[in-house]
Parts: sequence; structure tokens; C-alpha cells
Amino acid sequence: MTGAFDRIAAIVAAALVIALLSVVTLGVITRAAGNPLIWTDELSRFLMVWLAVFGWILASRKRIHVRIRFFQDLLPASGHRATELGIQLAMLAFGAMISWYSVGLVIKNHDLEATSMPVSMSWMYVPMFFAGIVTALQGMAEVIETLAKMRTMRAKDAVKASTR
Repeated sequence: MTGAFDRIAAIVAAALVIALLSVVTLGVITRAAGNPLIWTDELSRFLMVWLAVFGWILASRKRIHVRIRFFQDLLPASGHRATELGIQLAMLAFGAMISWYSVGLVIKNHDLEATSMPVSMSWMYVPMFFAGIVTALQGMAEVIETLAKMRTMRAKDAVKASTR
């Protein structure tokens, strides 16, 4: 199921890139022709937000997001794992808060219309809900994975101690 989700997210991201490039190109061409389509600027902002969020989702799912582990790697193994657990719990909480607050933003902006298009401004905030959910679920999966590694390490340490 996660594989299908990842493929769908990648397809959506690719479609958003194509749409963004098309809209920006249309805007450039119509400006150069002296008859600009003003809505291309606003639509490209919407598409850019959606694209950034899908990039966030893909990076989180593939675990290729920016992460600096210099100080964490200096810790002993138990400290490293405990820090990892704390980081993933924070990610879970961060994702949950992003989703929660994005719902409020969608509700507050549902009756505001974009300046140059007949579209609700709430669509600017809708992808944040999905990003928050994915971040929270990814954090939860990594918490479970880290706890399993901690249990395995404790079991190995117990076996070593009993054989001495």
C-alpha cells in the first residue's frame, strides 16, 4: 500500500511540475506578445505551493530530507537511539500540528476568492493537511522502527551479559 501511495505522490508531483512549467511558459509568451494573462501569476503560486508540499511528502517518504546528524553521531549507541526516538516523536507531533492548523486555515479562507481566478484561497492550504498527515504517519513508523531496534539491541546486550 505504501508503494502505491509513493507512486501516486510521484505522479502527482510530476503532473504539478508539468502544469507549473506550462502556466509559467504561457505567462511569459502572453507577456512577450503584449497581452498578458494575469491569472498565470496567481495559478503558478498555487501550483508552486502544491509542488513544494508534494516534494516534502516525497522527501519524507524516501527519507532524503535534509538532516544533520553530526552531533547525534558523536553519541554512544544508546544515546543515538534515544535521540532518534525523540526526533521521530517530535516529527509525529509536528505533522499532527500541521494537519490540525491547516484545517483551520482552510476553514478561515474558504470564502475568500483568489484575485484573478474564481477559486477559493483555501486551496492554497489544502495540501498542508496531507503533508501533516504523511509527516505524522512517517514519524510514527520511524518511532516503531526505532523502538524495535532498541529492543533488539537490549536483547543482544542481555545475551552477551549472560554468556560472560
